[in-house]
Amino acid sequence: MKFIHFVRTGLVTVLAASLAGCGGFSVGKLNPWSGPVERVRTTPADATEYACEGAKRLVVRNLAGSNAVMIVFREREFRLDQATSASGTRYTNGSTNLQLQGDQVSLEEEGAVTYSNCRKAAG
Repeated sequence: MKFIHFVRTGLVTVLAASLAGCGGFSVGKLNPWSGPVERVRTTPADATEYACEGAKRLVVRNLAGSNAVMIVFREREFRLDQATSASGTRYTNGSTNLQLQGDQVSLEEEGAVTYSNCRKAAG
């Protein structure tokens, strides 16, 4: 009986010590009723943020050493390569087009304009 109590106590002690060693461990993270954690918006240092119609936000990152850009969304990123354009600058991957003309930017995905009247965000 004493042996089982010793093993059980020792196991609890080892478990507690192991969890204490985990710097990111918090009992609060185990609470299924806690609300969602607000994430801070971050824009990559080498990117330009645009404020668009409909309170949308578009982040475009120029790829150094190439004629390409990355479109940065919270859930995904994708590359567009520079293509010939009658006016302004255009980037495309075949299904998505980014058009830069003067200080205005627009993004078209699969034939539909999803971001329009975009201008550099104040900042």
